[in-house]
Amino acid sequence: QVQLVESGGGLVQPGGSLRLSCAASGRSFSENAMAWFRQAPGKDRELVASISWSGGNTYYDNSVKGRFTISRDNAKNTMYLQMNNLKPDDTAVYYCAANKGRLGLIEYEYWGQGTQVTVSS
Repeated sequence: QVQLVESGGGLVQPGGSLRLSCAASGRSFSENAMAWFRQAPGKDRELVASISWSGGNTYYDNSVKGRFTISRDNAKNTMYLQMNNLKPDDTAVYYCAANKGRLGLIEYEYWGQGTQVTVSS
């Protein structure tokens, strides 16, 4: 059974940091692009950041550029999202996803169950 399991969410004050992890099991995703999405209450799901199969190419939404860093460890079949200088607008459920292709240009095929990130004082 293929699974993506997110962890690392929680409550943090504005300006704080969190590190999300996405652990994959059931198959290797070392040949697949992966990404972090988020969905805030009442809003559509949006792409936050993506990373190619080798880690050589990354993409960030303008709203997180310079604050978030996406990375992956293919040996551990795990992807990460380091989030710094968090803002209340970052509050959302964060989902990891695996693409059918190496560069993230095809559909995202597998999804995790999500982890809540709440930024509030």
